[in-house]
Amino acid sequence: MLTLTENANTIAATIVAQQSTTPDAGLRIHSSGTEAEPRFAVTVAPTPEPGDEVIGDDEIHVFLEHAAAEALNDKVLDATVDEQGAVSFTLLPQAA
Repeated sequence: MLTLTENANTIAATIVAQQSTTPDAGLRIHSSGTEAEPRFAVTVAPTPEPGDEVIGDDEIHVFLEHAAAEALNDKVLDATVDEQGAVSFTLLPQAA
């Protein structure tokens, strides 16, 4: 299952809080590429879509579209904010 670093958890929670007033809102990750060249998009969603896998804790909900959940099953999501305030998400392999 995809896990989040502490940084990703905090940054994702901040993004969701800034963009939604819905208490059950979360960060939705969905696939936007092909199986050969997977790409993922991140949006703030008020609720999960039907079929989404929901992960997270009291601080943040993450909604994973089915194909994204399968592709990211063995990954860790990290996030950083640069000096201009732009957020970058990075996928890392999970430690064995």
